[in-house]
Amino acid sequence: MPSLAVAQEETALQLPAPQVSRDVPLIEALKLRKSSREFSDRPLPLALLSTLLWAAFGINRPESGKRTAPSARNWQEIEVYAVVAEGVFRYDAGTHTLQRTVAGDLRALTGIQDFVGHAPLNLVYVANLTRMTDANAEDRVFFLAADAGFVAQNAYLFCAAEGLATVVRGLVDRKALASAMRLRTEQRIVLAQTVGYPAA
Repeated sequence: MPSLAVAQEETALQLPAPQVSRDVPLIEALKLRKSSREFSDRPLPLALLSTLLWAAFGINRPESGKRTAPSARNWQEIEVYAVVAEGVFRYDAGTHTLQRTVAGDLRALTGIQDFVGHAPLNLVYVANLTRMTDANAEDRVFFLAADAGFVAQNAYLFCAAEGLATVVRGLVDRKALASAMRLRTEQRIVLAQTVGYPAA
């Protein structure tokens, strides 16, 4: 199975098809859902990352382009970035690819806790404000926060079903991380979520 390292010299990495046949009932995943702050540094296999990203905010209705998480007015303003040792990658749900945006290891910038720098994956949820048409500033903040929460909960439930550790985090130096990720002024970091195998 190829790893994210193959994308070092390329701009896009085609992910394997998500493995959507699972035997864990929703009620069991809800029982297992929890926040963890202790992670192994073992990398996630690409197939597992592929399904995690699809579960979080992939396209589950190809005929309409609608997603696994709801979004206000179908703005789909939340963009999911995967921050790993090899760099920063934006998840493109339409093509189910990872688009490399920044090379280098920025994991330690995704939060203020020590574990974020060695956990294999930090998801960063970024709101693209240009997609939120006809909304005033107060409504934008409300809706983008709710929409990011839906995506994060999908990731939580997937992690519970797969035996992965995860925690969603709001303590992020957004200005420093946005600069390092080369985000545009209309992009706003909402939350980050660390994912990995539990520490032994």
